[in-house]
Amino acid sequence: MLSFDIRTLDSSAAQVSSVLSTSDEIWGADDLRPLDGVKVEGRLSAAGGDRFYFSGRISGTVQLDCRRCLTGVEVGVEEDVQFIFSPAGDSDTEDDPDVFVYDAGVIELDIRSAVREAWLLAVPSLVQCKPDCKGLCLQCGNDLNVGACSCAPTSTDSRWDALRDLA
Repeated sequence: MLSFDIRTLDSSAAQVSSVLSTSDEIWGADDLRPLDGVKVEGRLSAAGGDRFYFSGRISGTVQLDCRRCLTGVEVGVEEDVQFIFSPAGDSDTEDDPDVFVYDAGVIELDIRSAVREAWLLAVPSLVQCKPDCKGLCLQCGNDLNVGACSCAPTSTDSRWDALRDLA
């Protein structure tokens, strides 16, 4: 559960231990979704003036392609996160990109959009299957980690010969 009754948060903090499912409607069509959901753990408390503060950790696993050989790689993602939630119309936080705005008239505070954003920012953009990945052959596309291909070595571009002569 990632929705909390605002009225109870004024009197006591809420301990959060939940999972944002991969099938949740909050995910966009092009989002890098986790394999088994995003585990969310932390504490949500009142921060004064109808503001709320979440401090915790998100974690999960995502499937990405190696940047050199395109082999699928499972990557663990863990990130410490802090969110500030403020009601719409609060002039102090209106233009602050680090503050999540909620409708002032709601009874429940939904933190799923903040978790989604933190997840998308925490997922690495490039991964490598192993440090010494050889990648793919530029001519035939064979995976050079499996073995050498039969392609002839590529010749160098003659336009760079003048620079090679300087060295």
